[in-house]
This record gives sequence, C-alpha cells and structure tokens, in this order.
Amino acid sequence: MSKLYIVGIGPGSNDYLTEASRKAVKLSDVVIGSKRALDLFQKDEKIELNAQNMKDIMKQAINMVKDGKNVSILSTGDPGFSGILKPILKLNSNMDIEVIPGVSSVQLCAAKLKISWDEANIITLHGKGTSKHVLDVIGNGKPTMILPDFKPAELAQFLIENDVDPDRKVTICEKLSYDDEKVVETLLKNVLEMEFSYMGIMVLY
Repeated sequence: MSKLYIVGIGPGSNDYLTEASRKAVKLSDVVIGSKRALDLFQKDEKIELNAQNMKDIMKQAINMVKDGKNVSILSTGDPGFSGILKPILKLNSNMDIEVIPGVSSVQLCAAKLKISWDEANIITLHGKGTSKHVLDVIGNGKPTMILPDFKPAELAQFLIENDVDPDRKVTICEKLSYDDEKVVETLLKNVLEMEFSYMGIMVLY
C-alpha cells in the first residue's frame, strides 16, 4: 500500500538528518521539498516546492499516493512545528501518512544558548506577520524564542512600537547548522539596523 511520508529533515545541515528520514526517502518513489532540502538527498525523481506552488504540489503529492506511489515531502525542522504537517492534514487526513520527526531550529537554538526550552516561551510567526500574542507573554520572566515571519528588523520595529524596551537584550541565531551560521547578542534597538536572512530565530530576554 502506498504511503505519504512527511519527513522532518532538521535545521538544514546533513549532520542533523536522522536515519529514519533517510529510510523514508529511500522507500519513496518521489521526493518533494525546497531546493535546500532536496540537496540533502540523492534521488532520481524530485519536485521542488516553494511558497508559490506549495498548495498545488501538495495536492499533486496526495494524488500520486492515491495512484500507488510512495511520496516523501521534506519539511525543514520538525513537520509539526511551522511545518508541512498542518497544511497536508487540511487537504487530506484520510490517507496513509507517516510523520518522521526532525530536530527543530528551536531545539538547536536552545542548545546553542543553553536554554532549557521547556521553560521558555516559544512562538512562531511564520505566515502570520506580527502578532499581539508576543506582547502577552514577553513579560512573564521567561526567555521568548520567536520565529519571525520575515526579517528580525521588522519584528524589532513592531516590538519597539508597542512599548517594549529598546534596550532589552536579544540574541539572533541565523542559519543554524550551516557553515555560515551566526549567533549575535545585542540590544533590541540595534536589530533595526542589522541585516539577517529569513532563516533565523530571535530570543528576547
């Protein structure tokens, strides 16, 4: 019987691929994912996924499984946290789906900064822009780990405009697990003038 694998591939480096993720891809006839995810695997039939074609490609993946193919959809980090699992289940939850967990960038960020992440506020703004929910939790004495929707500078601007202290300590973890990863400790106001990629986490202390 054909199956859809939703495969967590970790933060991006080959070092954080699990043996379970490798096995799922090996069992699949077709592998779908972003370019940086696909580059981690050697496979003949690959389909590139991006923000513009995501819904169409996910529907195509479901149809391929219905037609008898095993398909892996690669999800950076863990599929259940700002990953592919939620949109797939919205499209079709009545098929044979196996979820392969992965190491989230949040976990790796917490490890780098020696944060016990069960004692942190963890918020994702992916696909949500900015959210007042952040303001509700940042004063509870715990570090707040935020996955910004776009650039950290935009999030910093939002926070300062909503009366968060510009001198509040923050750390930006960018491109974790890659050769060019950065961990930058600074003040919130300084983030306004700094350039980071979308592949980052802001930790507000």
